[in-house]
Amino acid sequence: MNKKVIITGASGMIGGNLLNLCINDDSISEIISLVRKPSGINHNKLKEIVISDFLHYEACSQYFSNSDIVFYCLGVYTGAAAADLFRKITVDYPIALAKSVYSKSPNARFCLLSGQGADSTEKTKVMFARDKGAAENALSKIGFASFISFRPGYIYPVEPRNEPNFMYKIMRWLYPIIKLLGKNVSIESTALAKVIHFVGLHAASKSILENRDMREIAQSLP
Repeated sequence: MNKKVIITGASGMIGGNLLNLCINDDSISEIISLVRKPSGINHNKLKEIVISDFLHYEACSQYFSNSDIVFYCLGVYTGAAAADLFRKITVDYPIALAKSVYSKSPNARFCLLSGQGADSTEKTKVMFARDKGAAENALSKIGFASFISFRPGYIYPVEPRNEPNFMYKIMRWLYPIIKLLGKNVSIESTALAKVIHFVGLHAASKSILENRDMREIAQSLP
């Protein structure tokens, strides 16, 4: 297939899993990873581009030509940034990249790692839901051949990590109980990455995938 993909957030939990899946996928021949600093990962089909400003891509937009898929996994946890910075990272950053990629590869598929509760009306007072919904709305209107948003619930870290806050420590401890609450509540990090990777390559029947949808897709994957 010789697919070319662009990925952001490869230093994060889901982005890192996605990067490994792409590296090990023979149908993907080229990976452009946009990073804040070099990861130290070396592979013949991986090219890392250090980005100093995630609002401007003029200096590197030539690398976006002939791209097939964008995996956008860059984000920030609620409470880890002030409201204006949260919106900048959640809304302005993906829009800036999407517009730059679209100018070079309008036929690409843009895959956004969003979040459960994203509000498409943008009327909620909940910052997370409003900004996630705003990002989805803006990206869906840019004009890509395909736009898909992934809205996971609680993402269980399969591999141990330093949890971002106390609440995530509690949720990790409670996961055996959380998992019993149903398909729309949680998903394992490795399963989520596999679903995003699969859908990026093969599309989906709808543009917004809720946690239940992703759990069902994950069950069909090896």
